[in-house]
Amino acid sequence: MDRENLSISRLTSKYQATIPRPVRERLGVGAGDSVAFIVEDDRVWLRRAEPLDREFARALTDTLDEWLSPADEEAYRGL
Repeated sequence: MDRENLSISRLTSKYQATIPRPVRERLGVGAGDSVAFIVEDDRVWLRRAEPLDREFARALTDTLDEWLSPADEEAYRGL
């Protein structure tokens, strides 16, 4: 890891973090912009969210409560 390019931010009690200025500038993001997190093994990549990322997230949101009935909870409890 190149420590010269290392930026650190502290989490708040609400698990929020400020994106350091060098990272914001490198990504070209500002207040109101969206960022995407990509998790691979023990690493997390951060990048500027593209319109397709936001559309994908919106499409998933509608399906998140699909399996919330008590019958589903009982059927899938052991998985």
